[in-house]
Amino acid sequence: MHSHSIDQWTHEHAFLGDKHDENERRTWFVVILTLVMMVAEIVAGSLFGSMALLADGWHMGTHAAALGIAAFAYRFARRHLGNAHFTFGTGKFGDLAAFASAIILGLIAVEIAYESVLRLITPVAIGYGEAIAVAALGLCVNLASAWLLRDNHHHDHGQGHGHGHGHGQAHHHDDHDHDHHHHHHDNNLRAAYVHVMADAATSVLAIAALLVAMYSGWVWADPAVGLIGSVVIASWAFGLIKASGAVLLDVRADEKMERVIRARMEVGEDRVTDLHLWQVGPGHCAVLVSLVSDKPKQPAVYKKRLAGLKGLSHVTVEVETCPH
Repeated sequence: MHSHSIDQWTHEHAFLGDKHDENERRTWFVVILTLVMMVAEIVAGSLFGSMALLADGWHMGTHAAALGIAAFAYRFARRHLGNAHFTFGTGKFGDLAAFASAIILGLIAVEIAYESVLRLITPVAIGYGEAIAVAALGLCVNLASAWLLRDNHHHDHGQGHGHGHGHGQAHHHDDHDHDHHHHHHDNNLRAAYVHVMADAATSVLAIAALLVAMYSGWVWADPAVGLIGSVVIASWAFGLIKASGAVLLDVRADEKMERVIRARMEVGEDRVTDLHLWQVGPGHCAVLVSLVSDKPKQPAVYKKRLAGLKGLSHVTVEVETCPH
């Protein structure tokens, strides 16, 4: 077989989300917006001697770092899309970045809880007007960032690939199908969104607590609400760690799809002996199916049974003959 005819059967491993480039641009824009806000607060805090501005400025810096991780993950995944060193492509880099961002978010929750406990034990004087103004300004920036990073719950569109091998023979490559995939969240975008929403929630709670403390004299209200906020942020971080970690560790991607695949493959005397389904990128799943049969058919026959299944971007079928 000539090399030019083999090329048409060669499989690409481009398992990026349908809106990868758009999400990358939006994330970079939010990184720039956050950095501008951070610099402005630190400069203003230094010039006017405001500890509230300085503290919030450095706090914004932490979120900017996490958002930067998300943006660089998008860029890295795109630039190394065709790198053969990555067996199943670079679709999981977003989940790796999301996992790292979730760890940072968890540390932020611990920091807020620690500061809140210190202020409950040893109350400090608060410049209410200045603190409320800073929180309101931060809230505006975070709401704008959240709007930019919103998830439109789009459906990814990808390319289905399948290849089978039977009875120790060479691989038989099937044709390339184009399927509309069911929605899989982009955990990298979700991580960036959770960061700005966590900061927004902190600002809202801070404004409410500061207003209560200013008009009632309950100085403890601010650190008490800080503790509540830290618990909320920690729960978000845990959810993000669980979701991104599941993808990184190849946890079963979709149990319902597994049942459908098994039902479609087990026709007549054909029986599934092994089935692996895992996510290789936002909106992309890979499946490996091992079959045993008294009368094995060509891999193309089994591939056809999975035709039209949304979300399958890489299919491998192994067929063995039952000795009995």
